[in-house]
Amino acid sequence: MRRPMMAGNWKMYKDTSQASHLAKRISELTKGLSEAEVVICPPFTALKTVSDILSAPSVKISLGAQNAYFEEEGAFTGEISPLMLKDLGVKYCIVGHSERRQFFGETDEIVNKKAKALLKAGILPIFCVGESEEQRKANLTDKVISEQVKRGLEGISPDEIGMMVIAYEPIWAIGTGLTATSDQAEAAIKMIRGEVEAAFGKESSEAVRILYGGSVKPENIAELMAKDNIDGALVGGASLKAESFTSIIAFDED
Repeated sequence: MRRPMMAGNWKMYKDTSQASHLAKRISELTKGLSEAEVVICPPFTALKTVSDILSAPSVKISLGAQNAYFEEEGAFTGEISPLMLKDLGVKYCIVGHSERRQFFGETDEIVNKKAKALLKAGILPIFCVGESEEQRKANLTDKVISEQVKRGLEGISPDEIGMMVIAYEPIWAIGTGLTATSDQAEAAIKMIRGEVEAAFGKESSEAVRILYGGSVKPENIAELMAKDNIDGALVGGASLKAESFTSIIAFDED
């Protein structure tokens, strides 16, 4: 049985003081909610502050980062290594997000290097894939995602795949207010699970958690989570407010 995961990607929002307040508030509101694993991914500047808050014994929230470089150290001005993140208590790290691919030119090869480097450092990648609006209209969704999965996960072992998290994020639904229907999300995620099974075996495909991301809100989370293959959500804007993020986390608490 795969444990659901709700991960909040704060992107380039929240200074240190704001991040501290938000992390504390989410920690308070989620006490007693045990169904889903909760991950919050603040910007680099707030990682240490948030890490200290989450390290309290009573807090059951994991720390995530939004990006990492694929070298352990070196003359790479402005980059952050997986070992530096590990030192701060980071458990998960997002790789291959569409914004990194679109705005910073990250290729499947780069994403693959980052995923391997994170696994080597003991950090679990949240590996993102997704198609653009143009690609979906051209009926290329399966082809695009299949290539991202195959190239991005090349050389990773079946055991490592089972520990990773994959996030399906249709680019046309990120920050637009548009959301894939639960059937669209389920179809894409079922296909991704099939690709994992073909490449790594049934055990790995059944173990890996696959999330949906793209304008996830309290109003649509229950319908998404009712699907067989959707194991949680990678949440953007709605994770910047403690109350809305908690409502998403507590999707089944009635």
